[in-house]
Amino acid sequence: MQPVRYSEAIETTQPDEDKLTREIVARMAAKQAADAERHRHAHRDAHAKSHAVIKGRLTILADLPPELAQGIFAQPRTHEIVSRISSAASDIHSDAIPQPHGFATKIIGVQGERLTPELGGSNQDVLMVNFPTLAFGTIAKYDQLLGLLESKSAAPDVVQQLAAAAARGVKGAVEALGGRANATLDGLARDQGHPLGETFHTQAALRYGDYLAKLSIAPTGEVAELTGQQVKGGYSAMRDAITDWFSTRGATYELRAQLCTDPKAMPVEDAAILWDPEISPHRVIATLHFDPQDSYSPPRQVQGDDHLAFNPWNGVAAHRPLGGIMRIRKAAYESSSALRHRLNALERREPDSLAEIAD
Repeated sequence: MQPVRYSEAIETTQPDEDKLTREIVARMAAKQAADAERHRHAHRDAHAKSHAVIKGRLTILADLPPELAQGIFAQPRTHEIVSRISSAASDIHSDAIPQPHGFATKIIGVQGERLTPELGGSNQDVLMVNFPTLAFGTIAKYDQLLGLLESKSAAPDVVQQLAAAAARGVKGAVEALGGRANATLDGLARDQGHPLGETFHTQAALRYGDYLAKLSIAPTGEVAELTGQQVKGGYSAMRDAITDWFSTRGATYELRAQLCTDPKAMPVEDAAILWDPEISPHRVIATLHFDPQDSYSPPRQVQGDDHLAFNPWNGVAAHRPLGGIMRIRKAAYESSSALRHRLNALERREPDSLAEIAD
């Protein structure tokens, strides 16, 4: 099937979208401020806990077919990158609690018209989570589920462990009957697989030059052996597992694009609907490589947690985020980053090279 061409008509603004966006962002900011008061330090309002900040390079493949040679991937070249691996919760908890994990990457030095020039720099941020869909695929659903997410984040660690175990049981029963667990259960029932062995997804769609796509990264080579390997331990088990790996070994991933070929079966306005890889497969467009390094040294931790910001709207117009969830993220990420930097008395600045990222 031919890929669907991008046009502004592909997006449909939802009823009361501006009002819901303001209300949701205000609630998230209030919780972020309350958490900052409790910790005496401001963190992100999502993906608050870092496990690693790693420096590497992204190499765009040569001889991509025309439909994949789009935007910043139009020409083969190598970019410096910095990636942050995190837990998805809005507060910091023990790694004994199963959590979805995030893999945010900043591609340094890209060319093109900026989506948000006020952020400065010339980088492209790509934010991913280790399951392909969202439980709250529209703004209206997100508004309904926000209270659940907030109460789960605020619950004691032992309650969160029990909730995750219960969700795994329900998810297993659904799948045993031939059904497919929905994104809510996928999120609550995540096991404690090694983050370096996971496959990560943008979940929501973005413009891909002349077309539409979702992006994903998948481990290759030696690091792929970690897929499904369970990480056991306490409060910082994920950090320790990643640090141990990178102390002697590197990691390589494939960056893949899944083009939209059917706007009804592969909608941009509901990120809870899986884009079926049988309809449109994930196709490799670049590789990411990370050499052995100290992935969470004290200076690297400070830089990743306090200085660096990752925002899906920090990039070029050729990769504009699409759909209601991405539209609300424009306001949410800006609010979160501005509040975090203000409360921590830090200036926001985009790196121009990896030389600016601590060793």
